[in-house]
Amino acid sequence: MKVLVPVKRVIDYNVKVRVKSDHSDVDLANVKMALNPFCEIAIEEAVRLKEKGVASEVIAVSLGSKVCQEQIRTALALGADRGILVESESELQPLAVAKLLKAVIDKEQPDLVILGKQAIDQDNNQTGQMLGALTNMPQGTFASEVNIEGGKVLVTREVDGGLQTIALNLPAIVTTDLRLNEPRYASLPNIMKAKKKPLDVLTVEELGVDVTPRITTLKVEPPAERKAGIIVESVEELVDKLKNEAKVI
Repeated sequence: MKVLVPVKRVIDYNVKVRVKSDHSDVDLANVKMALNPFCEIAIEEAVRLKEKGVASEVIAVSLGSKVCQEQIRTALALGADRGILVESESELQPLAVAKLLKAVIDKEQPDLVILGKQAIDQDNNQTGQMLGALTNMPQGTFASEVNIEGGKVLVTREVDGGLQTIALNLPAIVTTDLRLNEPRYASLPNIMKAKKKPLDVLTVEELGVDVTPRITTLKVEPPAERKAGIIVESVEELVDKLKNEAKVI
C-alpha cells in the first residue's frame, strides 16, 4: 500500500505572529518556520501503518518555494520514504492546493492519502474536502483512529453525539484530528539519513494546473489587545459590572 502525505510549511506555533506595517500580510522576515502540527500527526499515522506492515511506502509532498524542502526533509526524518516538492513562488490557496495534489495523486496513484485537517496559519480546513471532491475518492475527516481491515480503511471520527466509525473503500482520503496520535521526535541518525532520501521537484507548469488566486486579502490586522482585568470587592459588585458594563447578564 502506498500512502501519500501532504505537508505544509507554517510559522512555528511558538512564535508570536507579527503583521506587516502596511497590513498587507503577516511578516515572515527572520521568522522560525516549521512543519504544520496536523501534518506531523498525518506523517506519524502513515509511518505507524508502515511499521505494522500495512503500508509499503510513505511519500511526503509539499507545495511552495524551494525552502519547503526543509519541511519535506523533516517528514523524511520522521519516517517517510521519499519526498515530492511542487515548486511555486505564487500564493497557493486551498483550491489550488487541492488541484495540485490531485495532479500528484494521478501521477503517483496512492492507495491512501492522509493529511492534516487544517494548517495553523490560516485554519481554512478546506483542502481535504476539496481534494475528495476533485478526485471523487471517499473521505473520512477529523479522524481520531485509523485502521485498515479487509481492503477498507476504518475511520473513527469525533462528531457532536460522540464517536462515529465509517468504512471507506480504498483508495481514500483521511484528514487527521489532534487525538489521532502523538508524533515522535526525529532522532539525529534519522535526520542524517533523511538527507540522502530521494526528493523529486515538480513545477506547476508540468502538472498543468491553474493556481490563480480566487480570493483577495484586503487587510490583515492583529487581534485587539485585551483590557486588563479588575478585582471586585463583593459578589454584588461583580453582578453589577457583569450586568451594566459587560452586559452579559
